[in-house]
Amino acid sequence: MTLTRMRLAEGVWEGLLSARAATVTPRLRIRHRDELVGEPETVAAPAGEGGGPRWLVRFRLPVDRLSDGVQTFVIEDAATGDALAHETVVAGEMLDDDLRAEVSLLRAELDLLKRAFRRHCSEG
Repeated sequence: MTLTRMRLAEGVWEGLLSARAATVTPRLRIRHRDELVGEPETVAAPAGEGGGPRWLVRFRLPVDRLSDGVQTFVIEDAATGDALAHETVVAGEMLDDDLRAEVSLLRAELDLLKRAFRRHCSEG
């Protein structure tokens, strides 16, 4: 599956999810600081050039999670925990560079890897 960011407008994130083959609408989750904060709306979209199924994915950024600093929201496949996309929001004082945003994204990805590793160890 591939989730392509389209836009963020009026606090609503939108993306296009495409898959090679799927019989059911995929379940997605949104994480912030390794906590589940919701599930995006997923609506069927017209098939792409390759003929595979596609879905419009939308979610409103949770206002209670926005504060000064860098906040990263990760959209993941609920079945596998794989990260498909992310949205980083910087609030408060302007940053000279994006280093803090990158560190926040790396932290979110590391949390995903830790969960996958723990799941792998518990299955084996």
